[in-house]
Amino acid sequence: MTLSADSTIADILKEKPEAADVLFRFGMGCIGCALANGETLRQAALGHGIPLDELLAALDMTD
Repeated sequence: MTLSADSTIADILKEKPEAADVLFRFGMGCIGCALANGETLRQAALGHGIPLDELLAALDMTD
């Protein structure tokens, strides 16, 4: 599976479990919440006021 900013948080964590540490560092504590199943990384970054490009770089992903 190719991960991108439009992948859900749940899909990202399934493919890259180590992403949880990065998301926590960016203040995204909702990793286990119900929204993680349907919310994309792009939506989560916007909702938390996190620059998407910085988050993607930290996750070693591209948009």
